[in-house]
Amino acid sequence: MLSKVNFDEAFARFDDHWNPRIVADLNGQHVKVAKILGEFEWHHHEHEDELFLIHRGEMEMQWKEGEATKSVLLKAGEFFVVPKTVEHRPIAKQEVQLILFEPAETVNTGNISSDRTRTDLERLG
Repeated sequence: MLSKVNFDEAFARFDDHWNPRIVADLNGQHVKVAKILGEFEWHHHEHEDELFLIHRGEMEMQWKEGEATKSVLLKAGEFFVVPKTVEHRPIAKQEVQLILFEPAETVNTGNISSDRTRTDLERLG
C-alpha cells in the first residue's frame, strides 16, 4: 500500500529512547525512526552499513580507527554513514530524533546483546 510518511507525526507517536520503529520498507532496507538520549554501547555490524540522519537535535557519533577514537557532531539535516565492521556509538546529550536507513536484518546493537537490543520492531503506519 502506498502512503506518505510525516516524520513529525511519526515521532509524536512515542516517547521512549533507543527503541527504533519502522516507518517504511525500501529495497530490502528499513527506514526507521528513533529517539535517543545518553550514550549507546560500543558495537559494530558485521554485514550492514548504517545511515544516521538527524531530524531534530544534535548527536555525536564516535568510531574507532585502529587505536584512535574519532568523532563527528551531527546537527538537524545532516547525516553520517557508518560502514560495516566499524565499531561505533552514538551519544546524545539532549534528546535527538533520528532517522535510520539500514538493511532490514540489522539489529540495533549489532555484535552485542544488551537490554537495549531490539529484534521485533514496531511498525508505525
